[in-house]
Amino acid sequence: MAGEEINEDYPNSIGAVDEMLKTMMSSRFLRNEVVAKLDPLEQAKVDLVSAYTLNSMFWVYLATQGVNPKEHPVKQELERIRVYMNRVKEITDKKKAGKLDRGAASRFVKKTSIWEPKPKNASKVANKGKSKN
Repeated sequence: MAGEEINEDYPNSIGAVDEMLKTMMSSRFLRNEVVAKLDPLEQAKVDLVSAYTLNSMFWVYLATQGVNPKEHPVKQELERIRVYMNRVKEITDKKKAGKLDRGAASRFVKKTSIWEPKPKNASKVANKGKSKN
């Protein structure tokens, strides 16, 4: 029963995928104002997701045609895209990482009196009170 539902919905799914691909592949989409307004890192993410999606769909196509996609160059292409996705992720993580503002930290410590430095002669004063036996 579940197999029949999948078979009935298959043409609709293929049609939806086909429309999405046409939109993605059109030059109008690639030069769209929305994509053009993104910063370069976000544009790279859009490009990588698009490339990965298209190559993944080609992988599925090969599998439906009886070709082993693991032995096809599409596997290397997907791996190459994954490497670039990881590079973009590293760059994004570096941007999100906190940076120490030494001046602000110093002002915070001084104003909140969390830590006060010992006077330079404090160790001499403490040693005078101790007797040596």
